[in-house]
Amino acid sequence: MLQGFRGWPQAAALRYREAGLWEGLTVSEMVARTARRHPDKVAVVYGERRITYGELVSDSRRLAVGLLELGLKPLDRAVLQLPNIPEFVTTYLALNWIGVIPVTALRAHRHAEVRHFLRASQASAYFIADTIAGFDYRPMAAELSAEFPFLRHVVVAGQAGPGQTALGSHIAPTTDEGTLASLLSGVLPAADEVSTMLLSGGTTSLSKLIPRTHDDYVLNARLCAQAAGFDRDTVFMAVLPLGHNYNLASPGMLGAFYTGGALVIATGTDTADIFRTVERERVTVIAAVVPLISTWLNSDIPRRFDLSSLRVVQNGGARLAPELRLRLRKEFGCTPQEIYGTAEGLINMTRLDDGDELLLESSGAPVSEFDEIKVLDDAGDEVPDGEPGELVVRGPYTINGYYNAPEKNAEAFTADGFYRMGDIVRKHGRYVYTEGRRKDLINRGGEKISCEEIENLIFGLPQVKDVSLVAMPDPVFGEKACACVVLRPGTRLGFDELIAHLRGQHIASFKLPERLEVMPSFPISPVGKILKRQLRDMIASKLEAERASRG
Repeated sequence: MLQGFRGWPQAAALRYREAGLWEGLTVSEMVARTARRHPDKVAVVYGERRITYGELVSDSRRLAVGLLELGLKPLDRAVLQLPNIPEFVTTYLALNWIGVIPVTALRAHRHAEVRHFLRASQASAYFIADTIAGFDYRPMAAELSAEFPFLRHVVVAGQAGPGQTALGSHIAPTTDEGTLASLLSGVLPAADEVSTMLLSGGTTSLSKLIPRTHDDYVLNARLCAQAAGFDRDTVFMAVLPLGHNYNLASPGMLGAFYTGGALVIATGTDTADIFRTVERERVTVIAAVVPLISTWLNSDIPRRFDLSSLRVVQNGGARLAPELRLRLRKEFGCTPQEIYGTAEGLINMTRLDDGDELLLESSGAPVSEFDEIKVLDDAGDEVPDGEPGELVVRGPYTINGYYNAPEKNAEAFTADGFYRMGDIVRKHGRYVYTEGRRKDLINRGGEKISCEEIENLIFGLPQVKDVSLVAMPDPVFGEKACACVVLRPGTRLGFDELIAHLRGQHIASFKLPERLEVMPSFPISPVGKILKRQLRDMIASKLEAERASRG
């Protein structure tokens, strides 16, 4: 068992197994089970490439054998920072075949974030692409390798740099299934071992590592696939990062594989390319976020293509306004499906046959009857239905603790083992209605920005006396970040200088503030706390006045 992993209490684990929730399958075994049923059915589509289930399992096993020969071993950790390409799928499954735990970084992450992931996980391997959109990951990997002696392998999808190896060079030559099964038989992990480490939204400082077991992650995919109506005829399109829980297993890629559907990997986010692919591949479900949906609805491009196959457009990351849900149904002829949850576990989904009040207004209901949810006030007492409070949860696919983080666990979990979601909601029966975050977090179109993390970096500018990062409203992304600063006497700070400083910290670009407000002082509470709500209201009023002045 992985040290630093805190699993479910024994009684709860027994109850989940006896109820048939945990199937005793690893993630890769689940995909192999589907392959035995439909070996010649297409599993993955990427441009002109088509990979059947039989080929997917064989390719991932061959890579798994090669990674064993490279020196990886069960319970090693590997930071997986591959973009949406078929190699992400085969590498993810290959690591799962041999019990190596992928830490799923996103392509936007840079030195600061990846350094943290490597240090926190003590990863022995780092998987990257060579270049994406003009950014070369190989020099960054070389710098990080020099910092961490435990990072023994950098594996590149594409052309490897000095001291690195190409992913393709680790694919074992044998294709004999019996030989592959024999070579892997001694390293196949137990289903109660950690399968995947996801990244927390990072409400304070950098992301925490979320350990998901094979048992609970297969269940996560299965339950979400059921709630989304997935079956073997489902053609699911992944536009967002596959390394994110939403597109990986909620229901995402693994939900499609559980039911024998097909995964279509979009080759980019260009609207015409996306809907051309919908028409060509007869896509039935797309997982999206508010900015994408808003862009699609405000463009005439989607209507140039045949959307008759499209049955569902899912939305996750941030609440989709009822008006936009209505427009999806009217203009695209499909059902909008809200998915609200957390990488730590709980997933709520509207059901496809819900009435309009639930379908258009709510954030859905838990996907499992075994999900225990409560809404608490500031004193920790449960509030009546309809009253606002913080959502807490425990259940068969919600973690019992972050990896190697006892102090964070003490904050994040109640004494009786409920995970604190950090969201303010109202509950009506089993359905929840989200109202905002309890902690200091900006939700930029589904990407979470820790105010504390960026504030700490801005303090590195010598002219900054005080700083407060706050959300400002945005019609496309929902929220964007505004940096409010108080400067030291006699100094100046421009927006370009602020951004140059932050880029120099090598952080993900979505975390960069998109407005700077220099102020003489901040509104302060009687106990000396910055009143961020007043700052948010002030910025919102300024934006409204600026829009009005532009007519």
